[in-house]
Amino acid sequence: MQLELSNKQFRRLLDLVYIGNWVLNSTRGDDRIADYDIVESHLFQKADTEGYKVLTKYQKGVAVPSRAFVEGGIHEAIMEYENNIFFDILAEDLARRDMEDIPISEENQEELSSRIDEYIAEFENNGTDNITIDLDSNI
Repeated sequence: MQLELSNKQFRRLLDLVYIGNWVLNSTRGDDRIADYDIVESHLFQKADTEGYKVLTKYQKGVAVPSRAFVEGGIHEAIMEYENNIFFDILAEDLARRDMEDIPISEENQEELSSRIDEYIAEFENNGTDNITIDLDSNI
C-alpha cells in the first residue's frame, strides 16, 4: 500500500496514532493490544528515516516515540480532552442518578438533557469545588 502525505500531514498522523494508542493501551498495563503498538512503532520508524529523527528513539530495537515527542505538547492535548470528557461523563452520571437510573426514552430525554446542562454549567462555574461526598452514610 502506498500513501502520499505532505510532511505536515505525516507529522499530524504521528500525533493521531500516538493519541489513539495512548487511549487504547495506556491503562492496560501488561495486557496491551500489541497490534496498535506495532503500527505506532512502524510509523515512528518511518519518521526516523523521513527527517523526524528527534521524534523517534529505539528501545530494544523497536522504534517508539522519543522523549522530545512525548514532552512536546501531545499530552497537553490528551489532558485537555480528558478534563472535558470527565465533566461530561460526571454530569451525565449525576443526572441519571437524579433520575434514579431509569431507562432513557423519548419521554424523558429532555429532562436528562436539562439536568446534564445544569451540571455542566455548575462545573464550568465552579469545577468540582461544590461536590461533597458523605462518607459516613456509606459505613
